[in-house]
Amino acid sequence: MTALSRTDTSTFGRWWWTIDRWSLAAIGLIIGFGALMTLAASPPVAERIGLDQFYFVRRHFALLPVGVALLIGVSLFTPHQVRRAAVIGMLGTLFLLVAVLFVGGEIKGARRWINLAGFSLQPSEFIKPFFAVVAAWMFAEWRKGEGFPGHIVAIAIYGVIIGLLLLQPDLGQAVVVSAIFFGQFFLAGMPIIWIVGGVLLGVAGLAGAYFTLDHVASRVNRFLDPASGDSYQVDRSLEAFVNGGLFGRGPGEGTVKAYIPDAHADFVFAVAGEELGLVACLLVLTLFAFVVLRGFARALGEQSLFVMLASAGLLAQFGVQALVNMGSTLHMIPTKGMTLPFVSYGGSSMLALCMGMGMALALTRRRVGGGYR
Repeated sequence: MTALSRTDTSTFGRWWWTIDRWSLAAIGLIIGFGALMTLAASPPVAERIGLDQFYFVRRHFALLPVGVALLIGVSLFTPHQVRRAAVIGMLGTLFLLVAVLFVGGEIKGARRWINLAGFSLQPSEFIKPFFAVVAAWMFAEWRKGEGFPGHIVAIAIYGVIIGLLLLQPDLGQAVVVSAIFFGQFFLAGMPIIWIVGGVLLGVAGLAGAYFTLDHVASRVNRFLDPASGDSYQVDRSLEAFVNGGLFGRGPGEGTVKAYIPDAHADFVFAVAGEELGLVACLLVLTLFAFVVLRGFARALGEQSLFVMLASAGLLAQFGVQALVNMGSTLHMIPTKGMTLPFVSYGGSSMLALCMGMGMALALTRRRVGGGYR
């Protein structure tokens, strides 16, 4: 690939010399690490629930080429095409968020999944990247000073999405969407009085969730006082990191995956800690930080407010989701069923992340004049 000439004007040639190859390589390493962890963590989980040992492995590796193709394909888009795809995607996903409340299967008291052509889809995973781009567009149009109330439109869309997520209920995804929205609003020039109001609203919302949603109250109580309820998964997770030490017990030699129900998904980082050790976990953390920080550095050099805000929102989603998963696994925050990007098992999560990071790579490609055309 590096033999390509800079004068190559083909689609692939222009893509190769304008894409952030370092970020692309880091994402590739994270995806590869995720494939390794699926091989290590999922067979015991499949056996425990009566499935074929390699059930999750086959499903993950069947979707992996699709996800990689989606990531590369979307990264070829121009900013206009990214915006258009996000608008269409958001409208379709909003329809699915409404549909899931009526026809979605109920799991542990929540309706978050809908079956489409034999594939179990979680619409809330896809709303995050689409909303990040659409909100960025609205804020950019507002800041042009031409009288278009883009910030009001963005607030209205945000309200609809949060309402649909809380009806499922899915507080974790609502928190991530809120982090994207308020981060972009702040960068776009959010008035001080609105910042204060947003903070107060966020605190009130979290307090309301604690007092009205039993599962939220239970998780917060167990975080503050592990003796107040079942903290089995978190306790086993912390033991896994202790057992792993600096360099781990070796690939496939861990035992925590035989006991934690979600070892292949929400607690896959614990399996990595036990089998590969602290050093490997820090390297993975460094890869996540590298993708986010390098993406922000490139976005800040953009002349287009839309490109800067959209890139910031997509990268914030990626980073916040990783921090929530790792923080839950390490008992630094209350547990939340959220995947570790590209590492945890989950088809909806992987495809949505490939879409989102493909958009981020497309937006941070170098263009003539550094601007948005």
